[in-house]
Parts: sequence; structure tokens; C-alpha cells
Amino acid sequence: MKRIDVIREVADKARDSDALLIANIGIPCKELYSVSDMPNNFYMLGSMGLASSIGLGLALSRPERNVITIDGDGSILMNMGTLATIASQAPQNYLLVIVDNGAYGSTGNQPTATLNHVNLEEVAQGAGNRDVFEVDSLQRLHTILGEKDSGIIVAKAQPGNEDVPVIQMIPEAILSRFMAESSRASRSV
Repeated sequence: MKRIDVIREVADKARDSDALLIANIGIPCKELYSVSDMPNNFYMLGSMGLASSIGLGLALSRPERNVITIDGDGSILMNMGTLATIASQAPQNYLLVIVDNGAYGSTGNQPTATLNHVNLEEVAQGAGNRDVFEVDSLQRLHTILGEKDSGIIVAKAQPGNEDVPVIQMIPEAILSRFMAESSRASRSV
């Protein structure tokens, strides 16, 4: 499965459940923008390792809204402490989807530690997270996304980036649009 396929599935869930969607750095943001640009999306264009923490903070501050974060294996490896913080807070409205493609995709597909010896499902469980799922097919991902609004999904994917256009918004516009969207009441309540 490709990262863009995972992103498309997650974006569908976010749209259908009126969830706020945080995407991690660089190319994954561009891929999300290309498949499903919505005011619900927040594109983290350059802060590697922080998308999961931002999503957690948003979920804690807006408990009536579902929040989903798409993060990468390299970013999670950079900020593994976020997994322990997610476990200690355990918000029922927060779903973290880690796309584990064994590569730092936005910087040239250099291998990450998950390629050979780090299992992020086990790391997340070891940090105290209870609902952790590893998926390696779109069907299994679709099933778990249909059943869960909280927890952690580690989606195993192939390395590689899609050839997608640049996001056609300046960072200030992304922030302004997302702040307006995140401050309104959920349509799904």
C-alpha cells in the first residue's frame, strides 16, 4: 500500500466524521492537499516530529471534536515521548495514524530505524497505549478506521512519494482557515 492511499482513507474518515485533520511535514501534506483539501485540514509544513503533539493538544482542548493526525515513522522516531503523553492522557476523541514506510520521505527516502529493527506498534504499546493496531492492507485500514475514533494505527506502507502539486496557500492562510474551522461546533454532534 502507498502512503497516498493511506492518506486518502484517513481523509475520507475525517470528512465523514467531521474530524479535524493534522498532517505531518512536507510531501505528506502535499499529498493530503491533492486528494482532499478541506478547511478541517492543518498542514504542518516544516515542524518534523510535532504533528502528533499538536493533534493531542487540539483533542484535549476540543473534547467535543474528533481529531485525527497523520504522522510518519521518522517524525514519531524524532518525538517518541508523544506516545507516552498520548497514553497518559488517553483522549477518546484522538486518533493517531502513523504511516510507517521505513523512510524519511520528505528528505529523499533515507531509511528510518523502522525499516529493520524498530516496531512502532510495540513501542506505542510499551508507552502504555491500549488501542494500537498495525495494518498492512487498505481493507484492514478501512475496517479499523470504521470502528475507531481513538487510539493508534500503524499503517505499513511502501516508501516513495507521489508527484503532487505544491499547496496553493501561504502558511498564514492555512492557519487562519484551520482556526476558524476548529473553533466551530462539530456537525456530527
